[in-house]
Amino acid sequence: MRQADAAVAVLEDRIERQSRLRAVSEGVVRARLMEPGDMVTTSTPVFEVAVTTPKWVRVWVSETQLGFVKEGAEALVTTDTTPPMTGVVGFVSPEAEFTPKTVQTQDLRTVLVYEVRLTVEDPENALKLGQPVTVDFAGAAK
Repeated sequence: MRQADAAVAVLEDRIERQSRLRAVSEGVVRARLMEPGDMVTTSTPVFEVAVTTPKWVRVWVSETQLGFVKEGAEALVTTDTTPPMTGVVGFVSPEAEFTPKTVQTQDLRTVLVYEVRLTVEDPENALKLGQPVTVDFAGAAK
């Protein structure tokens, strides 16, 4: 009887751990990739989750602006509707790339830029996914 109870406890534990989806960090579900009843394995993505903590902003800078950007440097991040926030540079791409389509114009098709990511403290959750921002690297030093 104890052996059967132990086997049941093991199965209940496996069901509890293996039948629930858990995100590794806090975020917002952006897309559901699988439907209920679909067969999946442990490596199959089921949801696309956008991480919200820590919040970060991605910008591209030209080579002439690159001198103002160093990891750990502060920058002023503003939008049209939120008060200015301070961001901290966490990543500067070591390689130049062509201007991404999201910020591309006819005149800038051949311009090379560097990707920069800033971590932003946003306790009021004012910034939204995909929201355009203005980043002033020199403004934070003033």
